[in-house]
Amino acid sequence: MSVRTLVKSIQDIMRQDTGVDGDAQRISQLCWMFFLKIIDDQDQELELLRDDYRSPIPGRLQWRNWAADPEGITGEALQEFVNDDLFPTLKGLIPATPRARTVRSVFEDAYNYMKSGQLMRQVVNRIDGIDFNNLSERQHFGDIYEQILNDLQSAGNAGEYYTPRAVTAFMTEMIDPRPGETMLDPACGTGGFLTCAIRHMREHHVKRPEDEAVMQGGLRAVEKKQLPHMLAVTNMLLHGVEDPSFLRHDNTLARPYISWGKNERVDVVLTNPPFGGREEDGIESNFPQHFRTRETADLFLALIIRLLKPGGRAAVVLPDGSLFGEGVKTRLKEHLMEECNLHTIVRLPNSVFRPYASIGTNLLFFEKGAPTQDIWFWEHQVPEGQKAYSMTRPIRLEHLSDCAAWWGGPRCEGRVETERAWKVSAEEVKDRSYNLDIKNPYTVAEDHGDPETLVEDLTNAEAEVAALRDQLKAILSEALAR
Repeated sequence: MSVRTLVKSIQDIMRQDTGVDGDAQRISQLCWMFFLKIIDDQDQELELLRDDYRSPIPGRLQWRNWAADPEGITGEALQEFVNDDLFPTLKGLIPATPRARTVRSVFEDAYNYMKSGQLMRQVVNRIDGIDFNNLSERQHFGDIYEQILNDLQSAGNAGEYYTPRAVTAFMTEMIDPRPGETMLDPACGTGGFLTCAIRHMREHHVKRPEDEAVMQGGLRAVEKKQLPHMLAVTNMLLHGVEDPSFLRHDNTLARPYISWGKNERVDVVLTNPPFGGREEDGIESNFPQHFRTRETADLFLALIIRLLKPGGRAAVVLPDGSLFGEGVKTRLKEHLMEECNLHTIVRLPNSVFRPYASIGTNLLFFEKGAPTQDIWFWEHQVPEGQKAYSMTRPIRLEHLSDCAAWWGGPRCEGRVETERAWKVSAEEVKDRSYNLDIKNPYTVAEDHGDPETLVEDLTNAEAEVAALRDQLKAILSEALAR
């Protein structure tokens, strides 16, 4: 049975259980089970490689000891074991090691939704069929896991956690993170930017085992909500990260702005902060008066600027409103352009994030340490023959290849203006009161014709419709009279 077929069969079993209500609960249920299986496979490998290694999970709760036997515990006994022993113990696990802390953070707010022990045994037996120490099987499952994360787009409003893979991959390629650099995603969702950065570094920069260790040691991430945090931690294990405890279950914005010290500055930020959302009361008071707002994306932008080291670089997804907004937004853009070189803005059509968001979005690329002199804009257009992106026809990395080809060197050297690319000076932006919502000057406005002619055509059409209506009335009247 292929891994894809296997995962589908697991989801079909779960649909029969009365306790699992909807996609989000089913994905959450799948995730804690996958997590226990993946971490146990990883534990067994580490036990062979290191004499001193001990799993953070108590022996009776390790997957191999309660789940691996297909004829093992089932029905009410399994239900009681999971609800009365497994969950309470893992939720209260003493975080003596980073790995133990990871296990506890995953289970802190997790739940067992399944009510049938028999159905749970069927699911457990299916999951046990995947060997996560088999590299090809793990890679294949990684693709399936991406699909599970993609499924979140239809799981109520859980789609907010998912950034299209093409967008994360493009941003990562342009930023080019390297082992030895610290990389942060302060609102990491299901870990899309982290997995893209890991893949990018392994493909281009990791040459020796020590490079891999240095790369993993440089990762930093935070996620506020329980479900995406659990999905992201599992994603890290799946991508061969031994210690995902760097991925904290917390709200980055809940900490006072001034408390972030120089020793916590990072080289790279890759993120898609939540936008359109409002922070709870009191969060804005963590920020200086002139940056105070309850708009989540604005607060993240202020913090990202602070958290970058001199020479540090960032790629951030922001909505159109951040570009043209006034008040705090204006002060933020002024601060951004004074502290950083905002060298590139890629303008995306509003269908990129469908179906759960249909607003225009932008990719902002900037480097801290020198003020902005010029900003390059690139307008991404939906491929020819396609009106918009959709769930069935989403944006793909090759759709952004023309922008990557135009990009130029590390300092954007070699760029030229085209019908898709244009340059605006910092002085022009200041004259516009820091309104960055700058349209493509090479786009020719569609010619709708002379207004007087259009009005005349409309009047003639209306008269024609009225005449046809009168004719129809006459025919009906005549028919009724007969």
